[in-house]
Amino acid sequence: MAIFLTSDSRVLVQGMTGSEGRKHTQRMLTSGTTIVGGVTPGKGGQSVDFTGADGSPVAVPVFGSVGEAREATGADVTVIFVPAKFTKGAVMEAIDAETPLVVVITEGVPVHDSAEFYAHAAAKGTSRLIGPNCPGLISPGKSNAGIIPADITPPGRIGLVSKSGTLTYQMMYELADIGFSSAVGIGGDPVIGTTHIDALQAFQDDPETDVIVMIGEIGGDAEERAAAYVSEHITKPVVGYVAGFTAPEGKTMGHAGAIVSGSAGTAQAKKDALEAAGVKVGKTPSETARLARELVRAL
Repeated sequence: MAIFLTSDSRVLVQGMTGSEGRKHTQRMLTSGTTIVGGVTPGKGGQSVDFTGADGSPVAVPVFGSVGEAREATGADVTVIFVPAKFTKGAVMEAIDAETPLVVVITEGVPVHDSAEFYAHAAAKGTSRLIGPNCPGLISPGKSNAGIIPADITPPGRIGLVSKSGTLTYQMMYELADIGFSSAVGIGGDPVIGTTHIDALQAFQDDPETDVIVMIGEIGGDAEERAAAYVSEHITKPVVGYVAGFTAPEGKTMGHAGAIVSGSAGTAQAKKDALEAAGVKVGKTPSETARLARELVRAL
């Protein structure tokens, strides 16, 4: 059992024939992910040579469309590595093909495009979106869809949801002695598919997750809304971290969504809301890891 991504997941890579798609397809294969095909318009019928997790050669077929690839392979996940200007078309195609899980790695996607494909996914109701501008997700020992390093943590009992890719990696490394059931990088753009709340509920329902770690950052009110959700719906212990305590007001910090306006969206306001909901909040990633470790040991 894992959330969203399991050992049975069959993964496509949109943009597999490009340099980034090719590089990360190899990384995913090496970590044990079942990659069943790539999608590049105009290149259907070709194949790309990779090395499997056991060192054997693997020829991954290329299809001209997601629909064709899904029909031929039974894929239920697609990971998108295409330039920002083509991302909306790629995501729309994946949604129209009713792909259950669509992982959008690309950064720099115009907010208008994200809003459009988010609305399309919501209206169609057959695809879960992760991202854009995210590292993807991993269920250690089962599958890895995106760019999260697979060798920094083993399977374990912690569930992680994070806006930040870098902090995802750091938290997984800091808690590698305990391990993770799944880690989901949801992305830090103003409009994203899967939210903190979606992941929190999935971890709540996952019997292999004992403790949840939630990483947020300044800007917007996603963490405050997550805090309200935790207080009403989540019974498992939750540890939080909010990046950006020293960020100046009115400045964009890292992600496009990390903009503070007045007192709204500050790290302190988010910390206060989370603590009021019973979430233990660390002031640094290392302190957050220590709090999570204490909760696991107390179970």
